Amino acid sequence: MKQSIKSRHDLVAFSEGILSGDRIVLSQAITIIESNLESDQKFASLLLEKVLPRTGNALRIGITGVPGVGKSTFIETFGKSLIKKGKKPAVLTVDPSSPITKGSILGDKTRMDGLSKDPSAFVRPTPSSSAIGGVANKTREAMLLCEAAGYDVIIIETVGVGQSEIAVRNMVDFFLLLILAGAGDELQGIKKGIMEIADAVVITKADGTNEKNAAEAQGIYQQALHLSSVPPSGWQPTVLTSSAVTGNGIEEVWSTIVKYTEHIKANGFFQRNRSEQNVSWFQDYFALLLKADLQKYESLKSVQKNLEQALSNHSITSQAAAEKLLDAYHDVMRSDKS
Repeated sequence: MKQSIKSRHDLVAFSEGILSGDRIVLSQAITIIESNLESDQKFASLLLEKVLPRTGNALRIGITGVPGVGKSTFIETFGKSLIKKGKKPAVLTVDPSSPITKGSILGDKTRMDGLSKDPSAFVRPTPSSSAIGGVANKTREAMLLCEAAGYDVIIIETVGVGQSEIAVRNMVDFFLLLILAGAGDELQGIKKGIMEIADAVVITKADGTNEKNAAEAQGIYQQALHLSSVPPSGWQPTVLTSSAVTGNGIEEVWSTIVKYTEHIKANGFFQRNRSEQNVSWFQDYFALLLKADLQKYESLKSVQKNLEQALSNHSITSQAAAEKLLDAYHDVMRSDKS
């Protein structure tokens, strides 16, 4: 029996709701995790610790591609096919945020209307808030909550390519790149960098008059991938074609993901990768905590403001300014101890 939530920080009710698969409670928990309030952050930490034993059992998939490639349409079709196989997919979509207003369109849930309404799925749009790598700061924590809620395939849809997608690669097991056939040479530089970390490439919208173009592009990209060095996983990336309209190729995508997972579990890469990701997450979060701690001291804010003014006047180097701020931070720490 689910326990009703009496307060925003009702740890027992939240943990029970999540572990029982309550989608409303899960959404509320993610909202708290995304909050910058100190009380919410403390509660989020306790909640994650509470549900941690039930995490780590899902397959984590990252999906990226340039705007217009059809990521949301592909994911909806892909997610529905997973449900037919008895899977429970959770989709964490990251919408672009305005660098000026910080606002976000958050339209992915609308674009995946059918999937978001399915009781076996969970779709959560999140503003990127200008986070590097096209993923929101709290995407990793939201992913853990989804796993604790019983979702066994976690899909992270990124803003798109352009910034470093290493952030996505460092939180998933399988990284999928969606591309369009005949998109033009202007995208080749972007594709090359992303293709180096992709476990598979899918040429989308392979239907109608575009089917022939997709087949030709498949051969070209597959040849290019064969010329690349074998990644640490020991897996040779493959190129597939698919159509979210006809459903062609969707089954092959899942089959490829399954084969890849079996491969990296057999050679030990799966566990090594997960372990390295945990260390990376720890380092990233510790850096965030240090930055937040620095902002607590008014004296340091003054020092930082003066250094930023000196940088604007070209009277100090960025390296020297950073070192001075670090020295000031150490001074504050020493005075707190005394």
